Amino acid sequence: MKRINALTIAGTDPSGGAGIQADLKTFSALGAYGTSVVTGLVAQNTRGVQSVYRIEPAFVGAQIDSVLSDVRIDALKIGMLAESDIVRVVAQRLRESSVPWVVLDTVMLAKSGDPLLSPEAVTTLREALLPQVSLITPNLPEAAALLECAPAVNEQQMQDQGRALLELGCGAVLMKGGHLSDAESPDWLFTRERAMRFTAPRVNTRHTHGTGCTLSAALAALRPRHNSWEETVPAAKAWLQGALQAADSLEVGHGIGPVHHFYQWW
Repeated sequence: MKRINALTIAGTDPSGGAGIQADLKTFSALGAYGTSVVTGLVAQNTRGVQSVYRIEPAFVGAQIDSVLSDVRIDALKIGMLAESDIVRVVAQRLRESSVPWVVLDTVMLAKSGDPLLSPEAVTTLREALLPQVSLITPNLPEAAALLECAPAVNEQQMQDQGRALLELGCGAVLMKGGHLSDAESPDWLFTRERAMRFTAPRVNTRHTHGTGCTLSAALAALRPRHNSWEETVPAAKAWLQGALQAADSLEVGHGIGPVHHFYQWW
């Protein structure tokens, strides 16, 4: 079996449920060796974000150079980028790299609602970064911010917005429907060839901290082992479903706790 090396470019979560910590746990749980580049130091826990310290963009670039000049990276996941200058640095390094699969989690808000991307950086993300990535994974508010429209309130609007995002130049779009009020949580995958619907019953747990980070990291870790995104998405969603179902067995924090990344191992 080919060894997979994965890279995450994201912010931190000292409580361990989201950000780089969640990404590295996900990589490990799914059999990929994890490397990381830090874009911001985030003081947060299960109750919210208390403070964000943004890393100098030049140092973000230096970290990327350190990894890519030495380690073969088979898949890359991008999370919190915080500000326009960091987005530009990451976009530049991507243009100069040959990483085959790049997943962009369009992180704009923490689960608590705290902002993690400046408004002006959304434009830079849309124009400089989206055309270079293999897959983006927006939830409904993030998709609306990228398209400068109101969030979708039903699946037809999800489909319309997913196709509109695809026209911005990314390779594929996974629209996440968790914000809908349906009994199921539908996701829609849009590629140049087709649209596919994926669904799973909602898991009755409040411990959903870091689910977006975790899903995008799982997609990156699993893509090199599958032939297409159509195969990768259900594998990643099935693994995340198990992590959500086991989340209540953890005892982390007093707010919105994390999913159980190692439910198959502990």
